[in-house]
Amino acid sequence: MGETVRLQKYIAMSGAASRRAAETMINDGRVKVNGKKITEQGVKVEIGADNVSLDGKPLKIKNKKYYIMLNKPAGYVSTVKDQFDRPTVVDIIKNDIEDVRIFPVGRLDYETEGLLLLTNDGEFTNKVTHPKFHMDKTYIATIKGGISIGGINKLRSGVYIDDFKTSPAQAEILDAADGRTTVKITIHEGKNRQVRKMFEAVGCTVVGLKRIKIGTVELGNLPVGRWRHLTSHEVNYLMNS
Repeated sequence: MGETVRLQKYIAMSGAASRRAAETMINDGRVKVNGKKITEQGVKVEIGADNVSLDGKPLKIKNKKYYIMLNKPAGYVSTVKDQFDRPTVVDIIKNDIEDVRIFPVGRLDYETEGLLLLTNDGEFTNKVTHPKFHMDKTYIATIKGGISIGGINKLRSGVYIDDFKTSPAQAEILDAADGRTTVKITIHEGKNRQVRKMFEAVGCTVVGLKRIKIGTVELGNLPVGRWRHLTSHEVNYLMNS
């Protein structure tokens, strides 16, 4: 008898989606096991024995996992496909990695640059993005004009955005010149456009934003629009931190 796992974990192990996304797929009736539609959570399947399909297409456990760091340029969406036919981050790497469904780990806004992870490992995605793991994310924000010490202190204590109070952030002014101020800020949540909204909450407008670090994994000198494989040390850190 082979290894038995929950259905949502099997889907994540196949690289089709993260575990949370897999749960939604099951609820929506898109998943079948041995030809039977499954809509409840917690069903277990045997790897190598049970036949699992998503939208009618068989799902197989893939042995080779890809863990990629991309320095995302502005003007790309952090999805596999875009309904408006805008360029996606997957477009940047798809010619180099064929026949493997790579998807972004979380998102960066369309106009935001910097460190974005991509993988075909749903478990890895869950570890990096799930709120309970409190993974720090560090950004360099360029804001129009200046920001007061009071504004920095508000960011450090948490601000209200969209009826949600952010957790305390690490924030420090790096530079101020030519009518712009550069601020380094570290958060561990991942709300939509959170960093931009946090600065708006203290009266500042972000004119440039770049993510430079996730946990201790740094973008370093990787050029904009280029990518590399994560080291085994980086993968182990992100999976186990």
